[in-house]
Amino acid sequence: MAKKAAGTPATVLLSAEKVPHELHPYDVSPEAPNYGALVAEALGVPPESLFKTLIAEVDGALTVAVVPVAGEVDLKALAGAAGGKRATLADRAAAERSSGYVRGGISPLGQRRRLPTVIDDSALELPRMYVSAGRRGLQVSLAPEDLVRLTGAHTARIRG
Repeated sequence: MAKKAAGTPATVLLSAEKVPHELHPYDVSPEAPNYGALVAEALGVPPESLFKTLIAEVDGALTVAVVPVAGEVDLKALAGAAGGKRATLADRAAAERSSGYVRGGISPLGQRRRLPTVIDDSALELPRMYVSAGRRGLQVSLAPEDLVRLTGAHTARIRG
């Protein structure tokens, strides 16, 4: 009997929820400078449609921030959007432990622990957005509204 390829928690969630999506493999080293721009180029998509997932601490509580790769997260704006006063990026080990994913492959979908999530409001201007599918070298495109619904996120301007 042929072995069925296992998906990531993100792709399993998308399939279980019957969310229309497409997977997009790419080959870019996660150590490459300007990684996000290189991934957008490899996929042939505008950088504004490709989003990175960051884990931050807002007043000591882990929070997910989803922002375009073309910019940085504005930590002060993230703190405000999450109802806090101060935000810092979480250390790598805490981000990986909480999400269940490795750096360079952290998806906002299917995380080990569901965390408060803020998605930059620029996503709502797009018909489709790209986020990590849960492993390095794989992105998923989906409607921004579906990402908001599946993560329980709210949107705010959090890009710097």
